[in-house]
Amino acid sequence: MSTTTPSTAATRIADGPPPQPLPGPAAPPRRGLRRLGVSRALLWPALIVSIVLTQVPFVITIYYSLQSWNLLRPADQRFAWFENYARVFSNGSFLSSLLATVVITGSTVVLSTVLGLLFAVLLDRPFRGRALARTMIITPFLIMPAAAALIWKWSMFEASTGMVNWGLGLLGLPSVAWNTDVPVATVILVLTWQYTPFFTLILLAGLQSQSRDILEASSVDGAGAWRTFTSITLPHMRQYVEIAVLLGSIQLVQVFDPVAIMTRGSGGTKTLAYLLYERAFVGLEVGEAAAYGVITVLVTIVIATVALRTLFKVFTEGTR
Repeated sequence: MSTTTPSTAATRIADGPPPQPLPGPAAPPRRGLRRLGVSRALLWPALIVSIVLTQVPFVITIYYSLQSWNLLRPADQRFAWFENYARVFSNGSFLSSLLATVVITGSTVVLSTVLGLLFAVLLDRPFRGRALARTMIITPFLIMPAAAALIWKWSMFEASTGMVNWGLGLLGLPSVAWNTDVPVATVILVLTWQYTPFFTLILLAGLQSQSRDILEASSVDGAGAWRTFTSITLPHMRQYVEIAVLLGSIQLVQVFDPVAIMTRGSGGTKTLAYLLYERAFVGLEVGEAAAYGVITVLVTIVIATVALRTLFKVFTEGTR
């Protein structure tokens, strides 16, 4: 039979009661689980429609890319495995089209970002007629791409009657055959004009979401307009610029109308989208065109990834 000494009892009293195990996380109520299940169930129709409209056609395109199929010889269709991909990468036109795609897309994205940020800063300031200016600035993005390409080709860049050469003549400068002499610059200029409003809208939304209290505090502390823009506004705009560049790059990689209407792929403007069109509707090579389509999707993913990881180091450093 054990006995407890007074010193031991005193020690236990001083130490207090033995620690109790921590309670585990409370189980969510059934009503919360039911609401969560309903909210997830509501997402299923949109997810199914998205899969049917995007992933199923892409899988079918991959299947066609493994076929040797020319529409002029439908009886000779056979399963060719990766012959189309080998033909694509061994063909010299692929590398030139890839380079044209990167140059046109990258140049347009950079110019549209810079001009979009400039216009967004101007439209964020109060002035008379700002609502009308905001409406007019998005007009180029609302015009059909084919109609815009026709207007720029015949009304603006035509060598003898175009308005651009007419303006150059007033300045005493020689006229330029824009569509044949500088086709790459012509396509980049038209795409920049068309997509700058898209970038402006996104960047303007980012500027308007900025806290006015912080801007007023920086002004009170003596920071000038340029210091406030580079130290506060620019880091705040990082995520908006990334979204604009990501969406703009995805759309610009797929651009077809200006190239097909203005230059027909000549002069270094034959992008992957136009090359796919040539193989499918001129050469009638369905399998090879499908291979180009799959590669174009992969190139789009690579361009978007590179843009997000390399073009925004200045924003990352600005937030540290």
